[in-house]
Amino acid sequence: MDIATIDAWFEANRRPILDDYFALLRFPSVGADPGRLGDCQACAGWIRAFLEGLGFEAEVVSGDPAKPPLVVAERPAEGAAHTVLVYGHYDVQPVDPIEQWETPPFEPTERGGRVYARGAQDDKGQWFALLQGLRAAIARGERLPAIRLVLEGQEESGSGVLAELAHDLRKRLAADVLLVADTGKDASGRPAIVAGLRGVIHFTATLSGPKYDLHSGQHGGLAPNPAQGIAELVASLHNPDGSIAVEGFCDGIVDPSETEFALATERGFDENAYLAEIGVLPVGGERGVPAIVRNAFRPTVEVNGIHGGYGGPGSKTVIPTHAFAKLSCRLVPGQAPAHVWKCLRAHLERHCPRGLTLALTEVTGNEPGFRLPVDAPVTRIAQDVLRQIDPRGAAFVWEGASIPIVAKLRDITGAAPLLVGFGMQEDRIHCPNESFSIAQFRDALRWGALIFPALA
Repeated sequence: MDIATIDAWFEANRRPILDDYFALLRFPSVGADPGRLGDCQACAGWIRAFLEGLGFEAEVVSGDPAKPPLVVAERPAEGAAHTVLVYGHYDVQPVDPIEQWETPPFEPTERGGRVYARGAQDDKGQWFALLQGLRAAIARGERLPAIRLVLEGQEESGSGVLAELAHDLRKRLAADVLLVADTGKDASGRPAIVAGLRGVIHFTATLSGPKYDLHSGQHGGLAPNPAQGIAELVASLHNPDGSIAVEGFCDGIVDPSETEFALATERGFDENAYLAEIGVLPVGGERGVPAIVRNAFRPTVEVNGIHGGYGGPGSKTVIPTHAFAKLSCRLVPGQAPAHVWKCLRAHLERHCPRGLTLALTEVTGNEPGFRLPVDAPVTRIAQDVLRQIDPRGAAFVWEGASIPIVAKLRDITGAAPLLVGFGMQEDRIHCPNESFSIAQFRDALRWGALIFPALA
């Protein structure tokens, strides 16, 4: 099947495809919000019915009844030599701050060639477009591999249910190739093969002090201040040059090979383009280290939020009873998550300000980073397919982000990961006004229509 045929099929079926896409986006499936559990369950049920319409045998699988379920499915292929496992997630990020959305986040809106909604790209749009490409291949009678699929409802909050059930489901998930549609193109718009992902740990650090909020005039200079303490504690995590100050945190790091470094840096890094898109220069992290290396091959400790005391209009002169910080760490190959967490905990306990009590809670992630061989057979197949979609061919990228469950699925299923997605920076995932362009959706559909037959 050539690109022109795929595009003609998309245009002929455009309205029902977008109707289904919009129906999927209307589910407010915020997996991290217990109040949205019913919405997640309803979304999983919708997906099961959709997959059955594509010839899958699909099941909603629950682990913890208080957590969003999995959707596990299989589309057999008689005499197929290979099996492909598709991984994606139907949960989405919270919509806050809601006032910054131009249109309701769960009422998809098409304007200017883009679909705006929470999940339009991350990750509903990506795997849905991929499966529409599969639908096109089915309609054309293409020879296909056996296809297995697992969609989860907790990727944005640690993949707890899938991590717990993956070993029990290993026979149902075993495959030759693990196809992940949750990544992006490179900055130039070329298709990208992700050859590595960083691992992740996230947690909450809370400092507690007085039994109740204190008048800062009466108690200033006497009572230890949790808000000041959390600022000091967070500041202790980095050296003045931006490097990580936690003893042992960087033990065992495996540096990129010469080939990986050359492929990662060949496309360069446009600091002015970054400034224009993001609004700041890329000066975070370790000074003197190239931006691409800082983003893909070096670990980080990031502060995602600090909270404590009064935050309303005007002033309220108090010493708060507690303060907390939300933190996340990105890990690279060679770093053992358990060792990293041990080092972090020891550092934070050692630097806990005098008179305050430290609690470390909501520890999730704990997944390692990994890199994939750039010359693997499945990678060469992907390069050939992507060259049909874009004559410039595919770029290799090493993502700074994380998909925590991918390493575990790789180990349990025995499948070779193939991470190709069609996101762009302008999609603003995790932010208000998330969107996915129809052109990107079509590229993801093309990828699906071509890669499944290529892997048969």
